[in-house]
Amino acid sequence: MASTGEEDSAVKEPLDLIRLSLDERIYVKLRADRELRGKLHAYDQHLNMILGDVEEVTTTVEIDDETYEEIVRTSKRQIPFLFVRGDGVILVSPPLRTS
Repeated sequence: MASTGEEDSAVKEPLDLIRLSLDERIYVKLRADRELRGKLHAYDQHLNMILGDVEEVTTTVEIDDETYEEIVRTSKRQIPFLFVRGDGVILVSPPLRTS
């Protein structure tokens, strides 16, 4: 039986949204103030993922001992291929638009 594009793109359960993002760029928010943007190559039911061409952004907040002000620092790095363990995933979405 031939399937139509409508059946293939139907969302019937939450992981279907992830399936529709295969071979597309996605945004992943992780524990410990880490964010990833990259191309989704594979995933499983635990949200373990293989991402390619990844940009990782890590945010750290420090308190200045003298002024007690928060100092927010971000660091970025490029990673060609990355395995993401699913238990650290908070959110998966299409990449956020940056202006």
